Amino acid sequence: MDTVYGIGCAPDSEAAVERIFAAKARPLHKPLSLHFGAVDELLAFAPGNALAARAAAAFLPGPLTLIVARPARVGAFVTRGLPTLGLRVPAHALAQAILLRCGPLAATSANLSGRPAFIGGGAVTDLPDADVFVDDGPTPLGAESTVIDVSGPQPRIVREGAIERAMLEEVLGPIGEAG
Repeated sequence: MDTVYGIGCAPDSEAAVERIFAAKARPLHKPLSLHFGAVDELLAFAPGNALAARAAAAFLPGPLTLIVARPARVGAFVTRGLPTLGLRVPAHALAQAILLRCGPLAATSANLSGRPAFIGGGAVTDLPDADVFVDDGPTPLGAESTVIDVSGPQPRIVREGAIERAMLEEVLGPIGEAG
């Protein structure tokens, strides 16, 4: 199951990343995340991070974004200069196939900034301009992913979404609030 539709590009192309920001009218301080087709690919971007490994084993593929220390191989333009990077593996079969074929993509939700995220089906409105658009019908969850920061010693919830705090605490232990 997955949450909402996304828009993505090659993470090594600063021009492509800037196109996403322009197409969405996205505030320039909000970073993109990397989306992967498989959990092992994601874990290669968080080597030695035990919290990320435990969360990934329990919840990925699925509606969870893990925030980890940004590896040097990912340009600061993707994270807008932040020292951290969000990582996701969607549970949607078509999205996984695309990501496995293309490699990781720098991505965010497919909506104009400040508008509701596109959940598929129905009228296609308020979407950013993109070269390719795929609508595979309504998403089963229709909610945004949960975002958890595992870049430090204690995990912190940044945004609660489809995966609830109690579920995360069963796997990761006590969780703090993002500050």
